[in-house]
Amino acid sequence: MQTNFTPAQLADPHVAESEAILRKCVHCGFCTATCPTYVTLGDELDSPRGRIYLIKDMLENGRAADKETVTHIDRCLSCLACTTTCPSGVDYMHLVDHARVHIENTYRRPFKDRLARSVLAAVLPYPARFRLSLKAAGLARPFAGMMKRMPLLKTFGVMLDLAPSAVPQPSTSAMPGVHTAQGKRVGRVALLSGCAQPVLKPEINEATIRLLTRFGVEVVVSAGEGCCGALVHHMGRENQALEAARRNVDAWLKVADEGGLDAIVITASGCGTTIKDYGHMLRLDPEYAEKAARVSALAKDITEYLSTLDLPEQDARGMTLAYHSACSMQHGQKITVAPKQLLKRAGFVVRDPAEGHLCCGSAGTYNILQPEISAKLKARKVKNIEATKPDAIATGNIGCITQIASGTAIPILHTVELLDWAYGGAKPKGL
Repeated sequence: MQTNFTPAQLADPHVAESEAILRKCVHCGFCTATCPTYVTLGDELDSPRGRIYLIKDMLENGRAADKETVTHIDRCLSCLACTTTCPSGVDYMHLVDHARVHIENTYRRPFKDRLARSVLAAVLPYPARFRLSLKAAGLARPFAGMMKRMPLLKTFGVMLDLAPSAVPQPSTSAMPGVHTAQGKRVGRVALLSGCAQPVLKPEINEATIRLLTRFGVEVVVSAGEGCCGALVHHMGRENQALEAARRNVDAWLKVADEGGLDAIVITASGCGTTIKDYGHMLRLDPEYAEKAARVSALAKDITEYLSTLDLPEQDARGMTLAYHSACSMQHGQKITVAPKQLLKRAGFVVRDPAEGHLCCGSAGTYNILQPEISAKLKARKVKNIEATKPDAIATGNIGCITQIASGTAIPILHTVELLDWAYGGAKPKGL
């Protein structure tokens, strides 16, 4: 793609990076076939290629974002299916990240949108606040229908619909501390506790700690770590995202420097994609660039790390699983084989649903901010999963778990919960 940025514009390293990304696009349109919003809406501007044109026009002309551009960028799930398909290696992820920051800095959203986004950014990344909000949602749920009919409160009505009917008790797995390896220690890892996941499904990290310590791995939950920053990063709130990244870098490197780390293990693939990008996010920060790159190199999805342990092959369990590969897993981190191999080795039969490359519609806060498109994607995903006639569904991301569970009666569990069960743990509550 030909670009016409001025030397003054290219002096900005963010613009220079985006210009280099834009130049790689050859307009081939391969991305349209795998883009969930284009497949759903059929609008060229709701495809990666269309969004690239909008971003180019906005950045090249140095103008503030307008309503049309914001509408189509907001509809992007950041599922990154386009990057898997693109034959030219267009780095769409970092391009749309830059566009969102530009939108946040130059566009004034309607009050109702600013209110909803501010509440999400102030609540979801903080477990204590999130837990309190979910308890309050139980009281407000009878008013959800009425709120969805009011433009100002529609998003909050959607939030009430998504809130679980019960909130699990806080788990010790989220507390800073060291979980000692059983028998001879063969490894030492830090475990991301996270923000939403320990509130919604603390059993995921509980299963992770049990499984790793059972196989001789010491697990550290670092003091000072918190939300990875993905939620606000995808809203274009870059300063808040970078603050989260720096806090986690400091927390994990303190542990690494004190006792060594083989990996930073992450059980939510959406978080993993962001943490693996810390090196890029903080590349212009002279104090943190090298440290962030070190953290990104240590970051591993739980299935990546488990694959290094050579877990023993188990007898067949007589259970068939549909494996849902989260977008952040298959497109963001390019992890496609390890989770299924681990499940098969643990004795499960694993089936791949049709259209596995398409997003389920969760995508962080997407199912809250774009509920209509999200609902269509969920229905399509659930239909394909149910067609495999599984006994249960396995996946590696909390967002996908909550999204898909709201559309089917088939139990859905995190991959590590099933592996913990197969290697001596208790039967998961979800079964």
